[in-house]
Amino acid sequence: MTGHVGGAAARDLLARGEPVRAVVRDAARGAGWTAAGAELFVADLGDRAALAEAFRGCRGVFVLLPTDPVAADPDAYHRGLADSIAGAVLDGGVPHVVMLSSIGAELAEGTGPIRWLHHMENRLRETGVPLTAVRASHFQEKVETVLDAALGAGVYPVFGASADVPVPMIATRDIGGVVADSLTTPAPAGEIVDLDGPEYSERQVAEELAAVLGKPLTVVTVPRPAWVTTMVEAGVPLPLAEELTGLYDAEQRGVLRPGGGRRHTCATELGETLRHLVKSIS
Repeated sequence: MTGHVGGAAARDLLARGEPVRAVVRDAARGAGWTAAGAELFVADLGDRAALAEAFRGCRGVFVLLPTDPVAADPDAYHRGLADSIAGAVLDGGVPHVVMLSSIGAELAEGTGPIRWLHHMENRLRETGVPLTAVRASHFQEKVETVLDAALGAGVYPVFGASADVPVPMIATRDIGGVVADSLTTPAPAGEIVDLDGPEYSERQVAEELAAVLGKPLTVVTVPRPAWVTTMVEAGVPLPLAEELTGLYDAEQRGVLRPGGGRRHTCATELGETLRHLVKSIS
């Protein structure tokens, strides 16, 4: 619950006067949610029994699949975590589940870490519990991953053939609002919600970020053979760098597209997100 989307959804629900149970791995990190009026429950996502107990009695739950960058066997680890979450949904008697997914989740392979979301969607559907799969594309907050390069070297790296291809980029606060709506007014049989939003190229993102930082940024398009090496040199663990390379390859092939669910358009502009993001770290 301490992540971007889960936090945004919880704040939205609390503002509506809805009861919220925040599930965290570390009780110390949940103190703020207790102060905000949420009920706190400590459980690890890999502990099916504890998670089922956390879910028990809820009108609906929001779940996501966090990425562990240092898992020794990323595929087995993330599939196992998805299995645990789905099992807890079933065991906990959850009447409706909302999942943060991604465009491309209808594809079983060739999408890097998105294939784990494909697995999780299917495991949740197998429980028979109505599922709302919220499929997002680029998060506007992804800029966090290049802030060190931007602040330190004045560089904005792009892992793609071009920095000038516009794609939808969505603020996590908007995704949280969709999650909150889906929890309070669920579709009876579940649904897929494809999120759309303002479109930006990576060059436009760099320009917006430069304006917020008040310093020029040089856009550097990283050649495909150097993707893994560049990420590892920046501190990304090798297994995660390889998975991200698979994701970037899928994007270059054009296979990550809306999957035909209900389309929802998000409105927050990138500049607003960047100003808030930079202010929060300054």
